[in-house]
Amino acid sequence: MPKDHPQLIPLGGVAEVGKNANVIRFGGELLLIDAGVSFPGEEMHGVDLVIPDYTYLLENADRLRGIILTHGHEDHIGSLPFFLRQLNRPVPVYATPLTQGLASNRLREQRVLELADFRTIDPGLWYPIGPFEVRPFRVSHSVPDGVGLAVRTAAGTLVYTSDFKLDETPVGGPPTDIGTLKELGEQGVLALLSDCVRVEQPGRTPSEMLVVQTLQRLFGTIKGRIIVTTFASNITRLQEVIRISHEFGRRVAVVGRSLEENLAVASQLGYLEVPEGTLVSLEEANRLDPQQVTLLATGSQGEPTSVLSRIAMGDHPRVRIIPGDTVVVAATPVPGNEETVSNTIDNLYRRGATVIYKELEPGVHVSGHASRDELREVIEWTRPQFAVPIHGEYRHLILYRALAVEAGVPFDNVVLPDIGDVIQFGPDQARRVGHVVAGSVLVDGISIGGVTQTVLRERGRLAEEGLLIAAVAVDRETGELLGGPEVIARGFVHPDSEDLLQGARKRIERALRRRPRGEVEYGYLVGKIREVLGRYVYEETHRRPLVLPVVTEV
Repeated sequence: MPKDHPQLIPLGGVAEVGKNANVIRFGGELLLIDAGVSFPGEEMHGVDLVIPDYTYLLENADRLRGIILTHGHEDHIGSLPFFLRQLNRPVPVYATPLTQGLASNRLREQRVLELADFRTIDPGLWYPIGPFEVRPFRVSHSVPDGVGLAVRTAAGTLVYTSDFKLDETPVGGPPTDIGTLKELGEQGVLALLSDCVRVEQPGRTPSEMLVVQTLQRLFGTIKGRIIVTTFASNITRLQEVIRISHEFGRRVAVVGRSLEENLAVASQLGYLEVPEGTLVSLEEANRLDPQQVTLLATGSQGEPTSVLSRIAMGDHPRVRIIPGDTVVVAATPVPGNEETVSNTIDNLYRRGATVIYKELEPGVHVSGHASRDELREVIEWTRPQFAVPIHGEYRHLILYRALAVEAGVPFDNVVLPDIGDVIQFGPDQARRVGHVVAGSVLVDGISIGGVTQTVLRERGRLAEEGLLIAAVAVDRETGELLGGPEVIARGFVHPDSEDLLQGARKRIERALRRRPRGEVEYGYLVGKIREVLGRYVYEETHRRPLVLPVVTEV
């Protein structure tokens, strides 16, 4: 029996939804499965993305044998450019053709495409990667070309389901490869690493065919212009919108850079078929009769700068809501985005549009994730010695453990991981044997990790309390007050604001004139102004705006 045992190290995606990144370690060698992002909450002012903390992999870069991407969703590929930029050396990246194409777009945007040594994988074949043998197998999800993985080591096989459902009538791709799952189960599965985000839902997840049927019915009854929004990576659904639009004599214009790029990649690789003459420019679409037009727009998650949000605010330079418009929201909010999506829908109604969304028409969206009965079937087919729920919030992990026990896995053999845990799969037990540096890193523009909790707190204060700037000029040698103080308020509203600011000027001036004469101490003046102004404003308003002293030495 081999002395070494395979280990799982989740760097993201457990007890949370998003930023999926899991490391498999065996024989001292490392394999990274997926490199995703999540999106910032409202309290993360100015943050663009949240990515896993890759410190462990960066410190062990010489042991990393490759990266495997299971499918093209942002929560599985979105942090790859940031990781490669930090790694700063080429690394093998294994992916199916469409996933490779979508990931290449992200790498090209960040100018790190040369750091990915892409290697195409085909489902059903075994690929040697260091001490691992990896066999991708087809899974049905909401983007084509998705795969799960069997990772074979000398000490046993791990099965990573990735995101999947058991859709019996999938659109735009084959069904999940049940035969391979059963075959792996017969051969022996040491550990099943399973998607569990829909374990709360009884039964089975509806087929994507339901969305197709719903869209066909809606397109047959809507008379005006139709604006459809869904995830930019949901190539299957975008294909069906284009096909159904052609069927009803509509031309399609695409509004949104990510949509344009993804459709171009899918078309080049043969995953998208567009009837001749169906796709037109937005300018041409605006010249057509509205009932001949479908617009595909980004913004299904209510992102403030997205096309749909700007249309809803009346702020898009080329698309305005016109009487008779119908907006079809063919997506549901990712957890945390409910309020922004709700606001976008409200604003669309204010502009005069009719909005169709899941609460009104359940068939406009179905999940790409397996529900309870499907999760149970995969456990029964693979018959794993150990089960580890991933890709779910903490309650999902707990519920999956109960389901796995019902399906025959011993309670002690179901491991609930935390980010950074080192979980070792031995011959008799799975246990935590350590912990690595892990967590979330905030991306702000091109800055990776520069936004700290201190920065977020200050941004929160700016958003909630506003800013006061106090400017003075002093004699460098004597410390005498030569100019000011001038006090400027931004984002700080008070009924008697002018009286308040005048009082603040007097308070600062009095404090500075009381200081001993002599050579000025810059740090002292800044601290004194901040202390005096902060105390005065709190006494008058019970608010604590951010105070920014500006001292000019003359």
